[in-house]
Amino acid sequence: MDPYSAEGELINIHNHFHQGQYQEVVDFDVSSLSPENALPARVLQLRARIALGQAEDVLADVQGETEPELEAVGALAEQALGNTEAAVKTIEKLAQTAADNATVQVVGGTVLQAAGKSEEALALLGQHQGSLDAVALIVQIHLQQNRNDLAVKEVAAARRWAQDSLLVNLAESWVGLRLGGEKYQQAFYVFEELAQAPATSSVRTLVAQAVAELHLGRTEEAQAALDQALKKEPEYAEAIANLLVLNVITGKSPEELKSSLAKADAQHPFLLDLAEKSDLFDKAATKYKAKAAA
Repeated sequence: MDPYSAEGELINIHNHFHQGQYQEVVDFDVSSLSPENALPARVLQLRARIALGQAEDVLADVQGETEPELEAVGALAEQALGNTEAAVKTIEKLAQTAADNATVQVVGGTVLQAAGKSEEALALLGQHQGSLDAVALIVQIHLQQNRNDLAVKEVAAARRWAQDSLLVNLAESWVGLRLGGEKYQQAFYVFEELAQAPATSSVRTLVAQAVAELHLGRTEEAQAALDQALKKEPEYAEAIANLLVLNVITGKSPEELKSSLAKADAQHPFLLDLAEKSDLFDKAATKYKAKAAA
């Protein structure tokens, strides 16, 4: 039996992880799991601890471990600590020796994509055998590459064999937010259901709901969802970044939130993109000034 299926032992801890409920994953009682599911559960708990900012402790926990799954998690922790080169080196080694391992595929794909090695990530993930985690990551990579067509194909193929899985619903909703139109409303329904139910709510599902609300032009509802998210986790960078966008849309000053975002994550993509565009604008303005002076 698939341990992640509706009848499987790992369905709840797996769903907690993908709903962004990382503390619930860490606190999950794994004592009654069958031996074959002990390692996959440990991997989820270690990945959740990395997401909670405990990468250094995770790295210490897996030091000296020889299972490919734990080596991959160690690389993920290394990357979270800023040691990207070492992390990529470990994953590239595992891709040579354990490319058929589902955890190596997913965690390795995560590390490679974060390092800007999209094609290597897709090559590794493409070897999966019915892994929805791999499918979800492939969809995210295609969306980052602006290959909506490939993302749509990946979700459609997965829907045929995974039916109403949480990950397929999420992946379809990510694609929906990119495609727009009536897809915005469909994505909103998925995110709202997750965000507002006590059993599935997290800062991440609340931010996802807020993003859908923004696309639908519902600024007050987006504000309410982001306020809920920041109440749960005041320094969550994605919530701050989206609230900053909301402030710009509604005509409020974004300066205070820009400072808050820089404190929460100085390397956040929003700030890096803003700095790049500001630099390009300054260069363009200099050229015009030179012409005016002449």
